Amino acid sequence: MKKLFLIIGAPGSGKTTDAQLIAKQNDKITHYSTGDMLRAEVATKSELGLEIDKYISKGLIVPIEVAIKTITNAIKNAPTDTIIIDGYPRSMEQLNALDEYLSKDSSLELTSVIEVRVSEDTARDRVLGRARGADDNTEVFNNRMKVYTEPLADIQSFYKSKNLLHVISGEGTIETIVSEMGSFVKSKI
Repeated sequence: MKKLFLIIGAPGSGKTTDAQLIAKQNDKITHYSTGDMLRAEVATKSELGLEIDKYISKGLIVPIEVAIKTITNAIKNAPTDTIIIDGYPRSMEQLNALDEYLSKDSSLELTSVIEVRVSEDTARDRVLGRARGADDNTEVFNNRMKVYTEPLADIQSFYKSKNLLHVISGEGTIETIVSEMGSFVKSKI
């Protein structure tokens, strides 16, 4: 049975970097970033990529059909039995779609949802200090924070009720966060 870990957190929480480093340290773990997968499709300049770009260039949520297809394809094709996905779900609609998919796939277990918490000031400093081109402006950051914070209480409540939510602080050094997150993941696989 494949084990799935979801990592949620504000833009700038460092969740992608943390998850990438954990996967690099263990060849039995595969990491996927929802944002990276969607941006890769945009880079192809395909019709789908151009459609996706209309949303992510403004920091908005990509429609559920596209996001869930991206995620489920990654899960099905993962080369390892432990998969970390960050940046998903970002809405209750995405959560419900993923939950429905997981309930039908008996070969996959959602093992934990790890929330990396940072203050809004930390998130803002990290995102706006990154020089990421189109993403690197206040309007896009504000949209991304709104997308993250509006459904957050409901998402937390849903996973907490299933005893799946594990919270860590993202305010420390990358080494500290990766160590804590990595130890937690290893304890579950």
